[in-house]
Order: sequence, then C-alpha cells, then structure tokens
Amino acid sequence: MTATPTRTDPAITRLSTLDRFLPVWIGLAMALGLLLGRSVSGLGDALAALEVDGVSLPIAIGLLVMMYPVLAKVRYDRLDTVTGDRRMLAASLVLNWILGPALMFALAWLLLPDLPEYRTGLIIVGLARCIAMVIIWNDLACGDREAAAVLVALNSIFQVFAFAALGWFYLQVLPGWLGLEQASLDVSTWQIAKSVLIFLGIPLVAGYLTRRLGERRWGRTAYEERLLPRIGPWALYGLLFTIVVLFALQGEQITTRPLDVARIAVPLLAYFAIMWSGGYVLGRALGMTYERTTTLAFTAAGNNFELAIAVAIATFGVTSGQALAGVVGPLIEVPALVALVHVSLLLRKRFTHV
Repeated sequence: MTATPTRTDPAITRLSTLDRFLPVWIGLAMALGLLLGRSVSGLGDALAALEVDGVSLPIAIGLLVMMYPVLAKVRYDRLDTVTGDRRMLAASLVLNWILGPALMFALAWLLLPDLPEYRTGLIIVGLARCIAMVIIWNDLACGDREAAAVLVALNSIFQVFAFAALGWFYLQVLPGWLGLEQASLDVSTWQIAKSVLIFLGIPLVAGYLTRRLGERRWGRTAYEERLLPRIGPWALYGLLFTIVVLFALQGEQITTRPLDVARIAVPLLAYFAIMWSGGYVLGRALGMTYERTTTLAFTAAGNNFELAIAVAIATFGVTSGQALAGVVGPLIEVPALVALVHVSLLLRKRFTHV
C-alpha cells in the first residue's frame, strides 16, 4: 500500500497499481475461491479441518498477515492525540453499539420476516463489530491510522463485554416486547475474547514491536521510507488470501443457494451504506478532518465476520441458515466497502483542508 497522498495530488492517482485495481483482484479472489471450492473435491472439508479450538488456521493466517503491515505503520507515540478526542470516541461508541445493532435488527425483520434463520444470522453479524478488515479499508481510504487503532481497540473491549448481552437483548428481550418470534444465542465470553486476542492482539503487538525496534535501529525516516514499503503490500496479499479461503470453504453453499444469498444481500447492502453514510455525516457535523471522519465511517460500517460465523456455527451448526447468513456477510461487505473506499477518495477533495 502507498504512502498517504499529498494535499496537492489527486488521491486516486496516488494509489499503487495494486491498490487501484483492488476491486479486480478481489473479484478474481472471490471467483478463484468459489471455483476451488466447487471443483476440488474435499477442499472445503480439508480447510475446515485445519482449526485449533474452533479457530480456522488458514483464515487466521490470512487475517494476521493482512493486519500486521498496517499496524506497523501506526505511529504509536501519537495515540494520545486520538484518546483526547472525546467527540470521536463517543461518536464511535454510539454508532457501533447503539445504532449498528438496532439498524441490523430493524433491517433483518423488515426485509426477512419469513426467514427466521437468516434473520437471526444477520442480527449476529450486526453485533460483531469489526476489528480486522476495517484497518485495511481505512488505510486504503487514507484515513487516520492512529485513530483506527484506538477505535478498533475500543470496540474490541466493548465486544468482549457487550456481545453476549446484546445478543440476548436483540434475540430474546426486544422481540418479546414487540410480540415477535424469539431466538437464543449460546456464546461464551472466552469465545469472544479469543477472537479479539488472536485477530487484534497478535498483529497489534507485532506491529508495535516492529515500529519501536525499527525506529530505534534505523530512525523514523529510514523506517518509514525503506522498511514499510517492503512489508506494506503484504496487507493486500493477506486480504486476497483470506477471501480465497473464505469462498473456498463456503463455495458450495453460496453457489447452490443463489436466491437465498440474494435475499440476505439486500439488508446487508442497506446496512453498510447506511452505517458508512451515517458515520460520514456525523463526523462532518462534528467538524472532524477528512482522515478522522473516514475512520469513523469505516469502523462503523465494518463487521467481525470471523466472530459472527464462529458463533453461528457453534450455536446453530455449520449447515444452518444462520451460518450461511454469516458467510454472506463478507461476500457483500468486501466489494461494498471497496466501493466506499473509492467514494471516500472522491469526497476527500471536498474537505476544506485538502
């Protein structure tokens, strides 16, 4: 990935070839994953068997490779400027833990009233706030890396303590109040904490140590101009690898149930668009810079698909409709947020500081 564009250069033209054609690479990765899952006998089962304590090793490797380079770019000595911005922290908590779950609940019931399994799966997706891929989308859109690191860490802490409680509220309590069908969610605090520790903790520690040791040895300028350009592209390589694995694992379900996938996709598309737009409008209304507004928008729109899929499978089974809804989550999220990256770069020129 490239360095942050200068104020005088058009943002999109400053993207590297790898970044500029990212939608093409992602489309190819999806197609390759689906093709492998459908054509290579037993591949999906073999990939599914590669797990430790319920964590898929191929997906874990892809996500860790994806997040490490971006977290190595964060200037950790500047985090205090983010933690002091109480408006942004409060806005992120409201978007992620009040508006996000409520919006997904409303969309699921409004658009899937006759499909209870898919509806429950989407509500679970809405509860799992993003702690991984949002780092990539934010970086591609030239958002504030330090702000992204802080907001992701904040969401991770809330996720450990709030996920199960909100699942109980949105699947049992609120439907009961409204006279709607109820569902249950069996998820342990350890399962959520494990997801946070693996998919955020490991790359965060690795990125922090790389930054500290690299600057101590070569200095900040040499570290950012020589080392970061070498490791930067691995973030996108990890993203593409993760997409191939995901779609290879679930290729059969996706290709054999296209109408169901389409039904699930409609509320997901509405959710991503509304959450991103809401974050953008709120950030602008609060007078934030482009970088922090973009970070607020993407951290509000993204979801922790790995946690959502793991919870759905553990609670309802690997062939359940809830699990399929979780799988369709990244199927829709990836191209939708890639498109929003390009929208962000176009909007960047409208901010007064550019």
